[in-house]
Amino acid sequence: MASGPGNNASLSVQKVTHTESSRAKKSQHSEEEIFYMNCRAAYLAVLKSSLENIKSKEQLCLVLQQAGRNPSQKTLNKYWTSQTTTLTFDDFCTILKKEKTATKTELLRAFGKIDTDNSGYILHDELYKILTTRGEKMTPDEVNAITKLADFNSSGKLDYNKFCDLYMRTSEQCCQTALEKLETDSRLRCQQFGSHAETSSEGITLPVSKPSPRVSRKTDHKLTPMKGDSRISSRPSSARSCKASISATISMSASRNRNAKLIELNTLKEWHCAQSKGCFYLEDDGEIINHKYKLHLPQRSTVCITVKPLNLCQVEGKSCPWLSVDTALYVLKENESQENLQLVSFTEQQNKEMFGWKGELGSGVYWLLPFTTGCRLKKVKTQVAGEAKLVYRGEDGELALTKEFRAALLDVFETIDLDGNGLLNLEEYNFFELRTSGEKCDEEAWAVCKENFDMKKNELTRQGFMDLNLMEANDREGDPSDLWVTLLSLGYNKALEMIEACPFVIDIYAEKCKPRIKAIYLEAGGWQLNRAICKSVVNKGEAKVMDGCEDIIVYTYKTDIRITSVIENKSENKVIIHVNNEQSKNCLSNRGLTVFAVEVAPKSMMVSQHVMPLNEQEEWLYNCVHSLLR
Repeated sequence: MASGPGNNASLSVQKVTHTESSRAKKSQHSEEEIFYMNCRAAYLAVLKSSLENIKSKEQLCLVLQQAGRNPSQKTLNKYWTSQTTTLTFDDFCTILKKEKTATKTELLRAFGKIDTDNSGYILHDELYKILTTRGEKMTPDEVNAITKLADFNSSGKLDYNKFCDLYMRTSEQCCQTALEKLETDSRLRCQQFGSHAETSSEGITLPVSKPSPRVSRKTDHKLTPMKGDSRISSRPSSARSCKASISATISMSASRNRNAKLIELNTLKEWHCAQSKGCFYLEDDGEIINHKYKLHLPQRSTVCITVKPLNLCQVEGKSCPWLSVDTALYVLKENESQENLQLVSFTEQQNKEMFGWKGELGSGVYWLLPFTTGCRLKKVKTQVAGEAKLVYRGEDGELALTKEFRAALLDVFETIDLDGNGLLNLEEYNFFELRTSGEKCDEEAWAVCKENFDMKKNELTRQGFMDLNLMEANDREGDPSDLWVTLLSLGYNKALEMIEACPFVIDIYAEKCKPRIKAIYLEAGGWQLNRAICKSVVNKGEAKVMDGCEDIIVYTYKTDIRITSVIENKSENKVIIHVNNEQSKNCLSNRGLTVFAVEVAPKSMMVSQHVMPLNEQEEWLYNCVHSLLR
């Protein structure tokens, strides 16, 4: 049938729309590649490899300067704290995303606040006074070095427009010099894509292993499509230039179609039970820290271990964003030393937001390591209408806590009351202190608390906790600054919403004995958790050997709500793997990127990425291509 003008117009619109969509995807792809190229160029201008870590604040300053930044001491101190020992290449990429280069407009606006008559100049005497007495004070010699430069100084005045021009040129030259070095050095050029390996996915050194009978080659790998789990081969154009690649495509159904797999807890009513709460806290650099536990079993028993986000929504209509955060527990057996923990299992059975594992454990000590992928617990930019009020003065002139702040403190108390007895013992309070101030409260200081605040059986009550915060406000004469430091470190924003933390609760059921669980540490995942994640994916995931490179294996493991891939490098050399998720739909990666690259050390394995559905109520398609870069 002949096409009419209307049909032709419709076809043209579709073509234009498709072309614009393709351009947008290409633009996003190239922007990400350019960003990581610049990251790598700056990093390798100072360090030998992206596997090498930044070891000092001075080194951090150098790599930031190579990336065209001009970090202040305040900025450096934000990322290099008293607890920092090293920063990875991935940490550096995260910092660069946050610390944007200043634009000329921003610089001119800052100078304009000093130049009140808009003359375009600032007297040297005035500049000297400002730079040596305000903000991050400069030394007289540093100021003199600026005012002696002839390019933008004359007659005792600084031409700040010319100064800004020079500043911008210098910043661009730093980036350009680093890029040129990357292009001319063949050793560095082969590493052209940035390694965006998360801190929790550091390389795990492998022992010499035998070939797995489950491993299949990409060329002859065939799977019968299953309902809600169909796999097809795909190779986006970005992988065609690579020497070897491997793809995986998994179609996942919406969460509303999932069936509960975990045993119903009402069948465990006669079993012995132990419980502990905890929390995932999101750091400024995107790292997640949380409580870690020891489980004691006096005799062999069948046990059921569950973990889920803690519901604090006691007020109707109150938002609890952390309830959508994924949680898991890895169970490791303690042997002769903590250095040799053996993975027993992990919570992969599911009932709504709860994940669990049921099986038999022998008597002894086990470590319980909580985990979240970070897909749904990450830094987000939210607009807060205004800062919530924490304290006010009553008619009598005395300070009091606002209703909103009291409600937040009750939620904080509920979270840090790990054993759930409605009281805070010294150990529980010290986890709170370590998180908010980095210090511990000793027995002597606890005795002082006992004299001044409400306690029962040497444990702090809810009212005592409230009074403790009110005392802090009184000590600062109503200034809420210290109270905000506490709240922000616990994941709250200025609207008193907990958006950067996820409290959780762990339940242990044992059929034949009374289990005991105790929180031991509050820290980042660490290598034991990394190794446990990798082993679990290798043991239960689908393995594919990279076509043309038998030493590289990609393992893909899926549950109903997440997919995790692990890369194993059996070769004697480090490799760079390019990861492309452009064809995925309704997916959320813990990387926050559709295209990135990871550097895998020799004889090691590492997590490539964790992926979850962006919208659980809709189907999602995981389509990932891993390609070896030469």
